[in-house]
Amino acid sequence: MTSQTTRTRAALQLWKADQNPIALLFRAAGNALSSPFYEVYERWLATQAVSWRRPRHIGIIMDGNRRFARHLGAADVAMGHELGADKLRELLDWCFAFEIPVVTVWGFSLDNFKRDDEEVGALFKLFEKKTLEMVDSADLHDNHVRVRFIGRRDLLPESLQDAIAKVERATGHYERFVLNIALAYGGREELTDAFRDYLGHALQAGKDLAAAIEGISHQAVERYLYTSGLPEPDLIIRTSGEVRMSGFLMWQSAYSEYYFCDTNWPAFRKIDFLRAMRAFDVRQRRFGK
Repeated sequence: MTSQTTRTRAALQLWKADQNPIALLFRAAGNALSSPFYEVYERWLATQAVSWRRPRHIGIIMDGNRRFARHLGAADVAMGHELGADKLRELLDWCFAFEIPVVTVWGFSLDNFKRDDEEVGALFKLFEKKTLEMVDSADLHDNHVRVRFIGRRDLLPESLQDAIAKVERATGHYERFVLNIALAYGGREELTDAFRDYLGHALQAGKDLAAAIEGISHQAVERYLYTSGLPEPDLIIRTSGEVRMSGFLMWQSAYSEYYFCDTNWPAFRKIDFLRAMRAFDVRQRRFGK
């Protein structure tokens, strides 16, 4: 039994222990009736997916970890973040199967620093643990995944920065897949950093301010974005029922398709992923034409 399965079952047991027995009986009966249907439906979607148009780049706002833990009745929301990290590993397998070359996930925003210090500290420990696991991950190396971290990493604990440097060195030569992990990330801050870097390099090149301003174009600025050199996201998925972008990849998402899912991130299923892929396939992308 995998560690993910063990943790998920433990979480479910915690949730069940807090339920009314009669309500639990009805829920169990409903699950028993719906489970075969969802399995058949998932298999049907998977067969249809062979002919679907595939995004080159997917962005994921992994929202709802804390809500998932609270729904289960957990005293510590860290359980939700742990299960959410496991779900990311599962999502990557689906993306490998679909040959989606670039995935960008948002793990921690700059606004998240405002949370309780104990929760933030626990999150950083979890990020460090999972990042170090990636250094020798057979899945990442077998699938030739380059791992990149985007955001203001200088705000992260030094030990986490060291772990990030290790996994980026270990996977930096791969070109088949790219996994961008946004930590200490904010969309406004990314644009601020891009313009600051553009102007700084222009001045270093001997241009005066007037010439630097004259040289500004969207192509010039794009070279300084965190995702420079990568395709823009074709599809952005946000879980947990929130219908907003919160500044995620503000510049890059100008022509992205959005898919909002009510499911909290740790409960995100392959059938939810397939539904998002199907929604992308049927969208008419005109790019302003």
